[in-house]
Amino acid sequence: MHSFRVSVVLYFSLLLLCGTALAGTIRLKVMDQQLAAISGARVELSPAGSNAVQAVQTTLGDGMTTFAVEGASYSVRVLAPGFGVQTIAVSPSSQITNVTLHLAPATESVVVSATRTPVTLEHAGADVSSLSAEQLETMMPISAGDALRFLPGAVVNTAGQRGGISSLFVRGGESRYNKVIVDDVAVNEPGGTFDFGVVPMVEMDRVEFLRGAQSTLYGSEAMSSVVQTWSRTGSTQVPELRLGADGGNLGTAHGYLSLAGARGPFDYNVFGDQFNTAGEGINDNYSNSLQGGNIGIALSRWAALRLRVRHSNSYSGVQGEWKFNGAELQPPDDNQWQRQNNLLGSAQLTIAGPAGWEHRFTGFAYNHRRSNVNGDNPDRIFDYAFHTSADLNRTGFEYQGDYVQRSWAQATVGYQFEDENGFFGDPTFPPLTHGLRLNHAVYGQEALVLKRLSVVAGARFVHNESFGNRGVPRVAASLQVLRGGEILSGTRLRFSYATGIKEARFEEAFAGGPGTGIVPNPNLKAEENRSFEAGFQQSFWGNKYSLNATYYNNLFRNQIDFAILDFNTFEGQYQNIDKAMAHGAEIELRGRMTAHWSLDAGYNYTSTQILEQPYAFDDLHLPGSPLLRRPKHSGSLLLNYLGSRWGANVGGSFVGPRPDSDFLGFDINHAAGYARVDLGGWYAVNKRITAYLSLQNALNHSYEEVVGYPALGINVRAGLRFRIGGE
Repeated sequence: MHSFRVSVVLYFSLLLLCGTALAGTIRLKVMDQQLAAISGARVELSPAGSNAVQAVQTTLGDGMTTFAVEGASYSVRVLAPGFGVQTIAVSPSSQITNVTLHLAPATESVVVSATRTPVTLEHAGADVSSLSAEQLETMMPISAGDALRFLPGAVVNTAGQRGGISSLFVRGGESRYNKVIVDDVAVNEPGGTFDFGVVPMVEMDRVEFLRGAQSTLYGSEAMSSVVQTWSRTGSTQVPELRLGADGGNLGTAHGYLSLAGARGPFDYNVFGDQFNTAGEGINDNYSNSLQGGNIGIALSRWAALRLRVRHSNSYSGVQGEWKFNGAELQPPDDNQWQRQNNLLGSAQLTIAGPAGWEHRFTGFAYNHRRSNVNGDNPDRIFDYAFHTSADLNRTGFEYQGDYVQRSWAQATVGYQFEDENGFFGDPTFPPLTHGLRLNHAVYGQEALVLKRLSVVAGARFVHNESFGNRGVPRVAASLQVLRGGEILSGTRLRFSYATGIKEARFEEAFAGGPGTGIVPNPNLKAEENRSFEAGFQQSFWGNKYSLNATYYNNLFRNQIDFAILDFNTFEGQYQNIDKAMAHGAEIELRGRMTAHWSLDAGYNYTSTQILEQPYAFDDLHLPGSPLLRRPKHSGSLLLNYLGSRWGANVGGSFVGPRPDSDFLGFDINHAAGYARVDLGGWYAVNKRITAYLSLQNALNHSYEEVVGYPALGINVRAGLRFRIGGE
C-alpha cells in the first residue's frame, strides 16, 4: 500500500512537472513587407487542429502581442485592415515570432467598418472602399472631401472653393444621412449635418467608406453611409520626427510635423499642421490649423489604453452664389466669412479575455463651434446682414464586446450612452436656443462563415429623447455559387435588408416659441430608410481583380420639413411629412495587378423621386421630381503606384448633370456635369528626404459642384518632407 501511494505521488508530480514544462509564452510581432510594425491587427489563438478560439488580442503600435499558454502547439490567425489574412503555426518560445502580412488580393483585403471588427471584403456583407496611409500620402488631400470624391459611390458637392461647405451624397440619400467617425468619435452635428470641407487629413492612417443603411451598428445618421478614419500610431523604437512644407499657386503655403515612436509599453504620435491660401478671386482666403495626438499604453499582457485627440481651427471667406453655369449674374460676396473650431477626444480601454472575448470601453467627446457672419451688400440679390452661431457637444460612453466563438463564428454586442447638448441662434438677438438629448442604445450582431455561405445578422434598440424607442434590424447574406479557376476565380451572390434612422436636427427639435414664427413640435419621429440590396461579386485571374455590381433600393420616410400652418403670418412647424425614394446600381472594379499597382474604379446610376412633399415651394420640389444635387450618372477612378523609391496616383471624379436651384429667382434648375482629375506623386531623394507634387483639378476645368458656386481651378503644390530618426 505504501508503494502504491508513493507511485501515485510520483505520477501526479510528473504530470505537474510536465504541465509546468509545457506552460509558456507565445510572443508575436506583426509586420508588413517593409518590416514596419502594424498596429490594430487582431490576433486569434487556437489550439493546433482546432477552430475553437482560445484567446484574442489586438496589437499596439510596436506590433507586439503576447499569449500565456499551457499547450505545445497552436495556430494564430492575424487580420489587419488593408492586408490579407495570415495563419501560421506557433509554439511556446523565448523568442519573438515575426508574422509578415502581405497586401491582399482584391476580394480578401480586411476591413473594419462593415462589422465593427476585422473581416475580409468577401464576407463583409456590405460595399466598402478604403484609402491606406500610403495612398493618402501620395494624394495629399487638403480636406476629407478631396479624398472621398475618388471613391466609388461618393458624390461630393462643395459650395465654392477651399473652406466651402462640402456635402456627401450616397445612394440618393440626403447629405445628413452619413455617419462620420474620427478616432472612434462621432463628429456629425446632432441630426447628421457635417462639413467635409474643413476636415484636415494630416496623419490619417486609413479611411473606410461603407455604403448602405448601417444604423444597426452605428445608430442615428447612418442612413446611407458610414465614413470612418483613424489617426496614425507610432511604431519605431527610435523616435521619428517627420516634417515638411509645400507651396503653390494662389498664395498657397502648407507646413506640418509629427513626432512618433513606440518603446516598451508606450506608443505615441503627436502632430501639427498649418494650411493657408489666398484662393481664387474676391474673399476666397482660407486657413486651417490642426493639432493632435495618439498615445497607446500597454497596462498588462491583457489590457491596453489608447488616448486620442484632434483639434482644428479654420477660417473661410464665403463668396456666396455669383457665377451660374459660367454666367456671372452678380458679384461675389466680399464681406461674409465663417469660422469653425472642432475638438474631439477619446479614451479607449481594451481588455482581452476570457477565452475568445475582447472588450472595448470608450469614453468620447466632441465639441463643434461655428460662426457665420455677413454684412449688407446692396449689389447682390437678397443679401442682408446676419450672424449665426452654434456651440454643440456630443459626449458619452460606449462598450463593445467581441466574442470569437470559432474561426467561422463571431458575435458583437454593445451599449452606447450619448449626451447631446448645444446652443444655436443669433448671438446679437439673445437668448440662444438650447437643445439637450440623453440617448441610449444596445446592439448585437452575429457573423457566420459556413463554407460557401456568409451571414451577418444584427439588431439595435434605441431610446432617443426626441423620437422615443425604435428597433433597427439588418441581415446580409452572400453565397459563393462558383469556385471558378484561374481566369474566373469565383462568383458570389449577395443580398441585404436593413433599416436606417436619423434623429431630428436641434434646429428642428428645439427651435420655436413666441416671436420666432415656429411652433415647437416635441413629437417628431425619426426619419427612416427601408433599404435592400442585391448583387454579385466576380473575381478574375486568381483574385487579382474583383467586379462588384449592386442594385440598391431606398425608401426614405418620415422626412422632416417645415409645414406652414398660417399663410397670413407664415407661422409653421417642423413635421414628418416628406417621403422619397432612390434606387440604382453601383459597379466597382477593384484590382491589385502587382505588389505596387492597384486600381479602384466605379460607376453609379441613381434614380430618385420625391413621393410626398406637401409644402413644396417651387416646381423643383413637387412630387414626381428628382431630388436635388443627386446626379443620375457618376463615376470615379483611383489608380495607384506605390514603390520603394517613388509613388504616384491618378484620381478621377466624373459627375453628370443634376437638378439644382439658384433659390434667387434666376430660374436656373440644374448644374452642368463635370470631370475633375487630380494627380499626385513623390520621389525619395534618399531614405531621409522625399520630394512630392500635387495637382488638383489638373486639367483646369471650370465647373460648379453646387450651382452658383464656381469650383477652384488648377491648384499646384510642390514640397519636401524630411524624416529624422526612426528605423
